[in-house]
Amino acid sequence: QVRLVESGGGLVQPGGSLRLSCAASGSIFSGNVMGWYRQAPGKQRDLVAMMRVSAQGGYSPDYADSVKGRFTISRDSAKNTVYLQMNTLRPEDTAVYYCHLIQGLTPYWGQGTQVTVSS
Repeated sequence: QVRLVESGGGLVQPGGSLRLSCAASGSIFSGNVMGWYRQAPGKQRDLVAMMRVSAQGGYSPDYADSVKGRFTISRDSAKNTVYLQMNTLRPEDTAVYYCHLIQGLTPYWGQGTQVTVSS
């Protein structure tokens, strides 16, 4: 079994920054894919950023168009942790952010962390 624990959400003013962390524990194997989704009230859950396995064997980031240039995803494979640095936050970034891991064909989700961007 795999457990994902997110941290780092909160309330921030427009233009501010937050850093989310997601630590994976349990039966973790190499080559899994980790990333972040978000879900605003009344909307579907959408991809924010993902660290995908590259053809060269490492990981390459993939971002939603709405966060390109503002958000940065990174991964510490030794710690089974993925991070999301969010800069220049906007009110429309307000959502519950979910950590996501795919191992083999099995998806796992964290419990979510609230990010609220408001003045």
